[in-house]
Amino acid sequence: MDPVLRVALAFGLFAATHLGLAWPPVRRALVARLGRWGFMGLFTLVAWVTFGAAIATYAAHASEGPAGLALGADPAARLVLVAAIAAGAMLMSGAFAGYTRSPYSSGGELVREARGLERVTRHPFFVGTALLGGAHALLATRGVGATLMGSLALFALLGAWFQDRKLLALRGEPYAAYLAASSTLPFAAIFAGRQRLVWAELPYGMLVLGLALAWILRAVHEQLFDHGGAYVIAALVIGPLVILHAEWRRDRRSRRLASAVAGG
Repeated sequence: MDPVLRVALAFGLFAATHLGLAWPPVRRALVARLGRWGFMGLFTLVAWVTFGAAIATYAAHASEGPAGLALGADPAARLVLVAAIAAGAMLMSGAFAGYTRSPYSSGGELVREARGLERVTRHPFFVGTALLGGAHALLATRGVGATLMGSLALFALLGAWFQDRKLLALRGEPYAAYLAASSTLPFAAIFAGRQRLVWAELPYGMLVLGLALAWILRAVHEQLFDHGGAYVIAALVIGPLVILHAEWRRDRRSRRLASAVAGG
């Protein structure tokens, strides 16, 4: 089978299962059967397996197939695309600041006003992923790399749209108001006058961390997919575990507070 098609199919399986399990009717049915934490465990496990398989497939065929666009050969294009990757990494890292209090937290039902990076884009992680993936797709010297990273960018944009539709159905008017006051495209709501940038709310520490991570990844870029993509797969495992732990602690605090109020 053509290596580009192998990578496309492997990533397509990840995207289909990830979005399929999160589709409200499917999610409701699974939560009813497994409980909230059972569903989250299943969702995470499937993501680990399918995304890990996509990374391993790419790693096995990274040097095969047709040539990519390789726009990095042009100094001006390279500068723009590297800047996009750095901005993407900063947005992705910054998205974790205050995530458990955001409208996207899996345990949260309260929709509040946009804060921090949400004023710039309500989907900093998805937009950051799209920037990082799209820029890498244009820089890729092989078609398999362009396919993997282009698919990641497309999946991120689709994920942002999907999440908005899902939460609008689940939370109704409060989330509709949140949509109206924010934007997926960075700075669009600010330029349109629907939002304002509050410098004091920005997560500077996490933004700097994202920039540092981008520099580190550039330094180890040649070895990143060695050993069948084990390093990337390990990051895939660790990242969701950190999020799940934060969600679990938040849920435990909420249950303790509710118990204390009921007992008082």
